[in-house]
Amino acid sequence: MNKNRLEAFSDGVIAIILTIMVLEIKVPEGHDFETLQQIFPIFLSYILSFIYIGIYWNNHHHMLHSMTKVNGKILWANLHLLFWLSLVPVSTGWIGETHFEKLPMALYGFMLLMAGVAYFILQNIIVKSQGENSILKKAIGKDFKGHASPILYSIGIAFSFYNEWIAGAVYISVALMWLIPDKRIERTIGNSEAES
Repeated sequence: MNKNRLEAFSDGVIAIILTIMVLEIKVPEGHDFETLQQIFPIFLSYILSFIYIGIYWNNHHHMLHSMTKVNGKILWANLHLLFWLSLVPVSTGWIGETHFEKLPMALYGFMLLMAGVAYFILQNIIVKSQGENSILKKAIGKDFKGHASPILYSIGIAFSFYNEWIAGAVYISVALMWLIPDKRIERTIGNSEAES
């Protein structure tokens, strides 16, 4: 299978996820600041989730760009990742509508954790299928962010039952950690192309 088909399908699913999230934000019925205050938590949850989806889309694009071939395991691992990402609009809506209550924040963290695990699985399957000398293997190296994220998500989930604002701060810190551009794959691809 051509990797372009996999990338196009994934891009389409991610675009639909973003569309569903923005459609969940209802137009305010009033015309004053009090009306805007009512939808402010919904808008905040949308911003955070939009950033997360953007991070996944960006990293997913680079990861697929590093591949040379696609197999069935990669297809299923990719679907596994898209499954968890497709739940983002539901958990985003719930934390926004409930103004970041404890259980919705725990579910949001669980959804982030599972998406992170699914990404890790996909990354490892790609590395195994491409070989130990693959571009992706060279690029990820020790993968500090990939190993730190599940730990931080778990801390956020635990805190959500005691203080949902600390949980939110943990989720934001993970997003900020990944928001800083990671040039490892681009650099490694550039170096590989220069060598050939």
